[in-house]
Amino acid sequence: MAVVADQSVTTGLSFNLTDEQKALRGLAREFAEKEIRPKAAEYDEHQTHPADVVAKAHEIGLMNPHVPEEFGGLGLSVLEGVLVGEELSWGCAGIAVSIVANSLGSAPVMIAGTEEQKRQWLPPLLEEPILCSFGLTEPNAGSDVSGIQTTAIRKGDEYVINGSKMFITNAGHASWLIVFASTDKSKGHRGLSAFIVPTDAPGVTVEKHLDKMGQRATDTSAIAFQDVTVPASNRLGEEGEGFKIAMMTLDGTRPGTAAGAVGVAQAAYDHSVVYAKERVQFGQPIAVNQGVNFMVADMATEIEAARLLCWQAAWLVDQGKRATLQSSFAKRFAADMVMKVTTDAVQVFGGYGYIKEYPVEKLMRDAKLFQIYEGTSQIQRLVIAREIFLPRDD
Repeated sequence: MAVVADQSVTTGLSFNLTDEQKALRGLAREFAEKEIRPKAAEYDEHQTHPADVVAKAHEIGLMNPHVPEEFGGLGLSVLEGVLVGEELSWGCAGIAVSIVANSLGSAPVMIAGTEEQKRQWLPPLLEEPILCSFGLTEPNAGSDVSGIQTTAIRKGDEYVINGSKMFITNAGHASWLIVFASTDKSKGHRGLSAFIVPTDAPGVTVEKHLDKMGQRATDTSAIAFQDVTVPASNRLGEEGEGFKIAMMTLDGTRPGTAAGAVGVAQAAYDHSVVYAKERVQFGQPIAVNQGVNFMVADMATEIEAARLLCWQAAWLVDQGKRATLQSSFAKRFAADMVMKVTTDAVQVFGGYGYIKEYPVEKLMRDAKLFQIYEGTSQIQRLVIAREIFLPRDD
């Protein structure tokens, strides 16, 4: 006998978006289609910083979505940010990152900032398309945060910062950035602290704009600090809380990064479906061949699985729950998924997929970075294994 679920029972679990969320996602898709995609190939080729697109995104409210209403923002949820990020990345991952990176740069202020710090640094982001950056990675300290060499030495009511950062998104165009520096090197990662540093402060130098394989429309730069003085009021939290602030930030932003991977994969899938229907070999569309349509079926399945992992992780963060494990699930799976999907998309296109005239070559180059930034796929596995074998009570 078939078992029929009682539809009158409310389970509390729903995969439905509200009308407002659907409208937000639709707005982001329309923006990606009309403002991002027409410029994606050109900006990728010339590694153009998309200041014009950033300004338009800011104008219609697609930047800084999580700034609380009390500071003039929309106060959107992490899930709603995920919806926007996927659609923008469907347009172009590089341009999208230029837009959404403010959420990463400003997150430490929202997490650990005082009321005064929030009022000083957050409202200006809403008044004009100001960019901010997240300065954690260094030339010799990527996955190993305890290896950070940048120092912040207290002198009276100020700190003097010396060191350098590498692979910093939007650093060459940012007005300020969060710098993680050691205030007590003897304590390793427990001696890290976080500081808000204006990029026009004396001693701050953008050393090099990095020439990347993919996501080329996003500025990624090396930046140096030589005797940079900032007031103690620019420190976020207490001394030694920098590592905690960084990890809390990444737990909250990794669902959005994973959603960017989903957007790129969705674009590759969309192109593959259209091409497989149109490309005729041996007298029939290649879509009828099992070797092709099974590949496309796997794309669709894995994209949907990644999207649901993103939504789950985002929902947990929005509920105020610890989401370290689920955020790493989403980031690891989505990053590896987009690499596979875009590689398969190139295969569907065959020789045409390997040339720049067709879109999937760029998507494959863009995809690789998702396996590297905000914690490599190997680091995500390390986090997942730690959560499995050394679980925390909270």
